Amino acid sequence: MPELPEVETVRRGLLPVLEGGLIARAEVNRPDLRWPLPERMAERLTGRRVTALRRRSKYILADLDSDETLLVHLGMSGRMLISGAQVGVHYRDHPAPQKHDHVVLHMAGGARITFNDARRFGAMDLMPTGGAHPLLEGLGPEPFGNDFNGPYLASRLKGRRTPIKSALLDQRIVAGLGNIYVAETLYRARISPLRLAGDLAEAQAQALVPLIREVLAEAIEAGGSSLRDFRQANGELGYFSKHFQVYDREGQPCETPGCSAVITRTIQSGRSSFWCPACQR
Repeated sequence: MPELPEVETVRRGLLPVLEGGLIARAEVNRPDLRWPLPERMAERLTGRRVTALRRRSKYILADLDSDETLLVHLGMSGRMLISGAQVGVHYRDHPAPQKHDHVVLHMAGGARITFNDARRFGAMDLMPTGGAHPLLEGLGPEPFGNDFNGPYLASRLKGRRTPIKSALLDQRIVAGLGNIYVAETLYRARISPLRLAGDLAEAQAQALVPLIREVLAEAIEAGGSSLRDFRQANGELGYFSKHFQVYDREGQPCETPGCSAVITRTIQSGRSSFWCPACQR
């Protein structure tokens, strides 16, 4: 499932074409994705200008001049691909229509933005700009925002009898983190994913904040992580997976100098946790 870096990478890739652009025609090729698409979606998007392109947690938000916002979640296999425009240093021609091209935005300048989702776990909806949406309710602060700081995180972890990994995956505590980047953060912090959140010293809890930001920033710079389906808006892979220190490295040597242990995989709440049992306590 794409996490914050992947979604932010897609948002940044879409910016030059979508933000400020006019949707000349919206093409909606099916009534639903993970959930039903909004009524008259094509009609409500056609002729609208995108005034801002934002991200909240793992969601892309396109504000329209109709005072509505298009909410997009990529799901497990969703891709938003640009064609008919200069994307970075390359020009990407319009490809032939594909079976899973569910929503297509034909921009006034000739560009096309295609939402392709083979598994249909993605979602799109229209909501009042600035209004509430069930998928956004209760989300914690953004990792790069001022509200996410050492004292805040220490206070949210204090007394919690859940593993620190589960606490950091809780979107009510911090928005956008997922399995990959929590694993990489805890490795850099030398904290076991099995350790109870409430057992961390206040200084340890506060020290997680800059490490979370560091890992996320590096991942965004690398274009996110491509494991199976993720692609950037220009169709390229994300390359942060080449820099994984623990995630998906079960049985491989720990990269900490002087450590002779190998990376271990443990199942927590049905999900894989990768960690070094020697370095992380």
